[in-house]
Amino acid sequence: MGTKKHKPEEVVAKLRQVDVLVSQGQSVADAIRGIGVTEVTYHRWRKEFGGLKSDQVRRMKELETENQRLRKAIADLTLDKLILQEAARGNF
Repeated sequence: MGTKKHKPEEVVAKLRQVDVLVSQGQSVADAIRGIGVTEVTYHRWRKEFGGLKSDQVRRMKELETENQRLRKAIADLTLDKLILQEAARGNF
């Protein structure tokens, strides 16, 4: 069986759906089955996206992408600096 990659907004919507089903009297296990994921996936999502809203998740993902881009830029600049230091010492 293939896996489906859920978007963060979909995850938040499914977590909210489980909350609604549980508040209507369904068991957590039945509600999880109702959204079509495993219990392990549900608990992982709850841990990662627990109290977030869709717009907060979107912003978090944007910040993670920006952070990754900045880390790469810092690594490139650090490498350039080390190369220039070696060249200045005459070790080339």
